[in-house]
Amino acid sequence: MTTNNKLVVSKQQRIQTLAKSYDSYDFFNLLTGPEMLSTVENLLPEDYRERQFPPTETLSMFLAQTMNEDRSCQKAVNDAAVKRVVGGLSPCSTTTGGYCQARQRLPMNMVSTLVRFTGKQMNDQIPDHWRWFGKRVYLIDGTTVTLPDTAANQAKFPQQGGQKPGLGFPISRIVGVICLSSGAVLNAALGKYSGKGSSEQDLLRTLLDTFKAGDLVMGDAFFGTYFLLASLYARKIDAVFEQFGARKRVADFRKGKRLGSKDHLVKLAKPKCKPDWMTQENYDSVPDSITIRELKVKGKLLITTLLSSKTFPKHELKALYKKRWHVEVDLRNIKTTLGMETLSCKTPEMAEKEMWVYLLAYNLIRLLMAQSALLTDILPRQLSFKHTVQLWMAWCQQTQSVCIQTGYGALFVLIAQNRVGDRPGRIEPRAVKRRPKAFSLLMEKRENVRERLGKYGHPKKLKA
Repeated sequence: MTTNNKLVVSKQQRIQTLAKSYDSYDFFNLLTGPEMLSTVENLLPEDYRERQFPPTETLSMFLAQTMNEDRSCQKAVNDAAVKRVVGGLSPCSTTTGGYCQARQRLPMNMVSTLVRFTGKQMNDQIPDHWRWFGKRVYLIDGTTVTLPDTAANQAKFPQQGGQKPGLGFPISRIVGVICLSSGAVLNAALGKYSGKGSSEQDLLRTLLDTFKAGDLVMGDAFFGTYFLLASLYARKIDAVFEQFGARKRVADFRKGKRLGSKDHLVKLAKPKCKPDWMTQENYDSVPDSITIRELKVKGKLLITTLLSSKTFPKHELKALYKKRWHVEVDLRNIKTTLGMETLSCKTPEMAEKEMWVYLLAYNLIRLLMAQSALLTDILPRQLSFKHTVQLWMAWCQQTQSVCIQTGYGALFVLIAQNRVGDRPGRIEPRAVKRRPKAFSLLMEKRENVRERLGKYGHPKKLKA
């Protein structure tokens, strides 16, 4: 046996020993432990009664539906019917009406609370060495998703203004709060793409209660505004942002209190104009000035409320801000890997519920990754999200008796085997090599084109 094989076998034996010695898996048993079950029971509707699709089973089917390549309700019902027969129960109807009604009855508060609950439980139990200088670091960012083109969705989440009626799709903006250490979603807010109260900052202001005093928030240049910094100051929450581009001010490091090369403390004055979204009372309560720290690293101008250069050296802040990119990868995992980029529900209420189900599925995968990381003495960010999704879906295809007999320790071993590469400074072009098929764009309503094709047929192709 080679040295590498011996190391692999030794690590696998160590993980199995640790897994067996655990009275309960600190992360994974959150799903089935008494605290999780009591949380689910408290969230059940008051008029709850046993049906063919009770809330817990409906949620389980909804989760499997979001993680499947075929996201149709028929696929979800067929899978449930087969599992019922394999489990020794009598066959049930494979029509989708009952399941669709059960999804509509599923309380929105139940799903959203479970997302926040799983995120909080992971965040509370992460070991100290996963944190940055003992602080919990949260990544904030926004993204967009599109919805089916229905009248209800268009009314709540209108398509972009530059698109003609009937040619665009409803679009929604989402802002999320993600833990840097574990990658779990702590909270999220959904709103319109444009219009009053629809910006990323507007949505983020509804999530400020997610943070606690002493936490650290990190985001891109869009979030580095005076009023957001003042709000975080008031809550004793620290922040690291890139300088807000709209400020249009060149940092003069000859002014203020010098802390080092391209590093100083500077006082920001409150804007004289009150924003439209802010009441006069709130505007008056904001301090006239706040002191922040400015530092320039690799061409980027960072601003932070961490004022001590001894406690928080410049090189540490530089290394920390590089990790902000994790939130971009996390959003890609949610939208592309899991498939949330285009929602499938045809009403705004169900579309929002679908978003929360995707976030819950994402957090459950992160729970598996966190448990595997604990058992292998590595960080969750070193593990592959897509690899874990593939393993979990393959694992779920096995019967429950096989999974219980094998034990989750084996699953954690498999998850830990595939690690993401550490490639600092990697730059790739945002372009694709493979050419798309040469279909023309739809420039008028589909029903008009369909009617014309019925009369005249498809246009003939030009000969080369």
